[in-house]
Amino acid sequence: MTKEIKNTKERKILNVTGHSKIFYTISCSLIALFIILTAVIGLNVDIAFKGGTILTYSYTGDISDSDVSKIVSDTLNLKATVTKGKNTATSQKTVKIQFASTKGISDDKQTALKAALVENFPDNEIEPFETNDVSASNGMDFFLKCLAACALAAVITIIYIGFRFKKIGGISAGVFSVVALIHDMCMVYGCFVICRFDINANFMAVLLTILGYSINATIIIYDRIRENQNLKGKSIELDELVNLSITQTMGRSINTTVTTVAAMTTVCIVCLVFNVTSIISFAFPLIIGMIAGVYSSNCIAPTLWVHWKKHQAKKKALEDKSSKKKTASKGRR
Repeated sequence: MTKEIKNTKERKILNVTGHSKIFYTISCSLIALFIILTAVIGLNVDIAFKGGTILTYSYTGDISDSDVSKIVSDTLNLKATVTKGKNTATSQKTVKIQFASTKGISDDKQTALKAALVENFPDNEIEPFETNDVSASNGMDFFLKCLAACALAAVITIIYIGFRFKKIGGISAGVFSVVALIHDMCMVYGCFVICRFDINANFMAVLLTILGYSINATIIIYDRIRENQNLKGKSIELDELVNLSITQTMGRSINTTVTTVAAMTTVCIVCLVFNVTSIISFAFPLIIGMIAGVYSSNCIAPTLWVHWKKHQAKKKALEDKSSKKKTASKGRR
């Protein structure tokens, strides 16, 4: 539990900087866990990013996605994404089977799969409708553009905070705000790994959304640090200044996040009821990213900034001490 101390107005101030090592340990441990899980269980990469084959079949009546997935797994020993839909031109019901693989699906395998589907769904008139091979180049181009957008956003963030918060060492504040953003993106990535969501356009959309959401909370804390520094000057220690500023903005950060998370939770519940998995893979990671954003904005970025400012002060004191010694030595001569 976060230790609390009292200021002169009897207001309880959260001692966030005093527990910074605990916060860093938690974050580093989670990131290490995500790396291990990635190595052990791997990633589910969408066909748009990995390339592969899409087999589309027309059918009548009703069939189950899970049953089709089981038939594909038993027949071809391959994992596939199965989605049902309707052809807008002919109004035929269709089932789309996507294989994320660079090797493609041979004619023999396609024949075996069709035979298995017809055997298991004899009354549904299953017929091949369309076969497409998907290149990963377009997906990778989109992925690289999104990464470039994230990198550009990070640079702009550092420059913006550097100018706006020049009085409190803006460049360093900007750098640590970007570190917090990277932390949040790692948490979103971990959610995709653990929940076995496909790495697809939703993944990039969540990352870009979190970039804007999280940096806003961090900037508000920096703004309060600057205000309190102007009000109190050197009468308050750096740790107390940051703890006070975090405490003053904590309620606002939590209330904003709870409101947004509640809305996204409602979306997740509705999607679960109607089995709309494509939206769940956006909404749930976004919830995780928002929670991580509150955590990093209050516990990572400002505490890293405090450690850096202390390091700078200590380095300057040593340089001043060394300079005085050199001056005194010359005076004796």
